[in-house]
Amino acid sequence: MDWSKGFSAEYEFVIVNKDSWEDERQIDFISGSIDRGADSDLLESATVSITESIGEEWIRIYLLAHQGGSFSRVPLFTGLTSSPERKLDGNRVTWDAACYSVLKPASDVLLERGFYAPAGSNAELVRKLLSVSPCPVEIDGISPTLLTSIVAEDGETNLSMATKIINAMGWRIRIAGDGRITLCGMGQESLAAFGNNNDDSIELDITDTYDWYSCPNVYRVIGDETGVAVARDNSQDSMLSTVNRGREIWKEETGVVLSSGETLIEYAARKLKEAQSPSRKLNYNRRYYEDITVGDVVSLNYPVHELVGEYRIISQSIELGTGCRTTEEVMKIE
Repeated sequence: MDWSKGFSAEYEFVIVNKDSWEDERQIDFISGSIDRGADSDLLESATVSITESIGEEWIRIYLLAHQGGSFSRVPLFTGLTSSPERKLDGNRVTWDAACYSVLKPASDVLLERGFYAPAGSNAELVRKLLSVSPCPVEIDGISPTLLTSIVAEDGETNLSMATKIINAMGWRIRIAGDGRITLCGMGQESLAAFGNNNDDSIELDITDTYDWYSCPNVYRVIGDETGVAVARDNSQDSMLSTVNRGREIWKEETGVVLSSGETLIEYAARKLKEAQSPSRKLNYNRRYYEDITVGDVVSLNYPVHELVGEYRIISQSIELGTGCRTTEEVMKIE
């Protein structure tokens, strides 16, 4: 299947066996959408209309893509349904349901009082915290370890603690369409290239936003056990620097927990770079590409429009209709 070219789309909605994690039975599907966001606690969700009430079930949505003589059945989303809402239109009855991501069980479990992630913890502890969900949880690579401990706060859940640990390591939680969770590094390698020379997949109705005013050029971090560090952008080549803006814009982060791969000043420099990255965001619509999700990197090559480089996906919405149209927001990687 060549995802850079057009295809016709149908969809399949199935109940998933939580023990085997395999498809169990099919439900007639009417319509729906999938939303993914790096800032969302659960990372993704879906809304669907189906022809019967199924209660709380693990479900999976497939794209059935046809292209010439080629065919591909691709899992788009796996999650947990909520109680559906019944709608009546004459003799027609439909059920609308919100679907939570595979992280939902971990967000529903409170940690025991006194729980903490000790110094030396790595991705294996994150895997254990997320394993209250029936989906597979895998670790890709050798993760950094915590240099200091993280103590659970009141109301801390398995998911919120897992998120704190993974963020401290500079890693991420990635969810595949079949519901499989992978704990992995952020990654800088582009998974797809869009441009004038790549059977253009993007609709060139792009919103290009520069948000300079909210971006700091000085970043101070305070660690509970590791002191204070300050990173400054004083570069002549940076449009956000103290030199070129003629003023300092500060941001502070407290309670910093380090991983074994960074010093406090290296952490401050990384966070300053991340805080400056949102200075350029793009919003566009494109064709669906298999297995590209929030947190992944794509390349854009539109030199005439000054859109060239690597961009990280920060939000994504997939309309389960004609062509599986994908709306995306990306952030420039400097």
